[in-house]
Formats: sequence, structure tokens, C-alpha cells
Amino acid sequence: MKFINIGFGNIVISSRIVSVISPESAPVKRIIKDAEERGKLINATFGRRTRAVIITDSDHIILSAVQPETISARILEEEEDD
Repeated sequence: MKFINIGFGNIVISSRIVSVISPESAPVKRIIKDAEERGKLINATFGRRTRAVIITDSDHIILSAVQPETISARILEEEEDD
């Protein structure tokens, strides 16, 4: 199992990540709202601005204060280490 730091000491198993997207568009905002209503939203921003939305294979939505590009680079870095 490989872990990815998504900011502030929070980690996610990299193999469970389906997508890392920006939270700016209306469809993504609807995804976030829907996940919150279903109890599948995990807010890992520590009160900071949401900069990335992580979608997992378990249908959980994780909010992060780290840029999507940074998370993507960390995922690629872990894959290269293998």
C-alpha cells in the first residue's frame, strides 16, 4: 500500500484514488453537495480554502487544501518509486 499526503498530515491510499479535480465548476460543486448529503464527504482542509477534490473508488469525496497539481505530482512520484 502506498500513501499520498493530501495536506496537514492527512493521507490517502493512492490505489483508491480515481480522480483529483479542481472544485471550481458547477458540476463538481454538485458532486460535493451530493456527497455531503449522503455522508460520503471528508473535509481535510482544516478550515482553509478547498483547492482539490479527490474522488475515491469507494465513492467518497475528499476535500483538500493542496493544489491538484501537487497531489498529482505526489502520486506520480510514488509510482516512479515502484
